[in-house]
Amino acid sequence: MAAELERKAGVAFIDEDYELAVDLFSKALKISPNNAELLASRAQANILLHNYLEAVGDAFKAIELDPSMAKAYLRKGIACFKLEEYQTAKVALEKGVPFTQNDPRFAKLIKECNACIADIDGFGCSCSGKYCITVRRGASTASAKPKYRHEYYQKPEEVVVTIFAKGIPENNVVVDFAVQTLRVAIEVLGETSYHLLLRLFGKIIPDNSRYAVMSTKVEIRLAKAEALNWPSLEISDKSTDPKKRQIPSDQRPTNPSSKAKVKDWDKLLAQIEEEEKEEESKDDATSSDMHQKADADTQRTKNKKFVVEGRKVVEGRKVVEGNPLDSEEARPKDISDLKWNKMNKKATAYIRQWIDTSSCHHMANETNAHNL
Repeated sequence: MAAELERKAGVAFIDEDYELAVDLFSKALKISPNNAELLASRAQANILLHNYLEAVGDAFKAIELDPSMAKAYLRKGIACFKLEEYQTAKVALEKGVPFTQNDPRFAKLIKECNACIADIDGFGCSCSGKYCITVRRGASTASAKPKYRHEYYQKPEEVVVTIFAKGIPENNVVVDFAVQTLRVAIEVLGETSYHLLLRLFGKIIPDNSRYAVMSTKVEIRLAKAEALNWPSLEISDKSTDPKKRQIPSDQRPTNPSSKAKVKDWDKLLAQIEEEEKEEESKDDATSSDMHQKADADTQRTKNKKFVVEGRKVVEGRKVVEGNPLDSEEARPKDISDLKWNKMNKKATAYIRQWIDTSSCHHMANETNAHNL
């Protein structure tokens, strides 16, 4: 029965009906699950259908069943290369070379792998284990419901993946760690095989990762290469690499503040000085004009008023050492306060000048009166 299905699958393959070929090979494998030839043939059909992940799984199992099957190594290498896992592809091809009869395809693919590895500067998986494969973003994945449920949680230094498989003997569980890949295979005689292939969100350290088979579950601990948070277990099209956010050296982080915005006092002072220059020119012209037009009695009244008020201001003023804007309490809250401080200071200077001038005039008048 399996032989007949294999023959029909071969005919479908020749007719380039690869989907039918995969279906027939799968039916034959249900009858003869440990047939390495069937697995290698289905791997080739999956490659032509661009189902590279499934092709790697078939080739991997075929190699386990027959470690001397050269075409299984070749198909694993091709599928890994298509998935851009050049280091893994190279390892598989190099392992298959001793079982070939100078097949030029191996040498050609190994050369291409070396070129790609050099171009991407070690981006691909660097493990040397028997299985290391990652899923290309956007690649198709199996839509069938998994046999066992799995979930994960993480710590700063590791990610813990739990597969809820009860009563599985430890010898029936195979776990392979790669730099950014996790593969789990559970084979139980008389039951459907379970395969879990994950392209991890971040990179791990395979040598520091471990797993344990318990009575109710399989617990896998993945050692993170970097202590970064993973938003998800698997990488996807919308995922981004978990890179640390770098702050440029010339851009210091700002602390949160209750202030609406930072005030540029130098700019405000320059603005005020510019406004004062315009106001001074207007005020001086107005005061000079009014003083010249006023009669002698009015001028004497103004002088007396300025003298009296000036003495009150000078006697009651408080001397403040240092810059009043240096302290947080004395700092003006807005531009109007800043203007008032400057105007008050300037008014005091004007009044003192009026006092000195008026005193001189008063003394001169007394002297003249005495002489008369």
